Amino acid sequence: MRKTTGAIGLGAALAVSAVLGIGTSGVAHAAPAKPQSLYPPSALVLTVGWGADAASTEVQRAVTLSCRPTPTGTHPAPTQACAELRSVGGMFGQLRTGAEAGRVCTKEWHPITVTAEGIWDGRRVSYEHTFANNCFKSAAPTLVFEF
Repeated sequence: MRKTTGAIGLGAALAVSAVLGIGTSGVAHAAPAKPQSLYPPSALVLTVGWGADAASTEVQRAVTLSCRPTPTGTHPAPTQACAELRSVGGMFGQLRTGAEAGRVCTKEWHPITVTAEGIWDGRRVSYEHTFANNCFKSAAPTLVFEF
């Protein structure tokens, strides 16, 4: 009787492995990788911190921003930030970082640095800009680093 139950158990195991496509080797074969999206990857981490450059800055705030296929992330205004980035083709250096006309800021040196790291439309992005103080940062007419 033991031989019968053992044979039944072996037959059941072979049947299950045949259904699952494991075969006798015991290794499952994965399907080839396919792209998950029709859009190129876009995922950014934006930071703000006190300091003269990114290397010496202690990050105070950080948000994520993704603009494809729809604006998402922890950025407080992802739709507007993505629209600004699209208007300059994702070239952070072309964002307006000067103070708006009519804004007056003190000339004290208390630097604040903003950074962007990640992928924009499939290409790597690394950006850093230092403002003289928080007033100059707030006076810049861009929403990308307003968080």
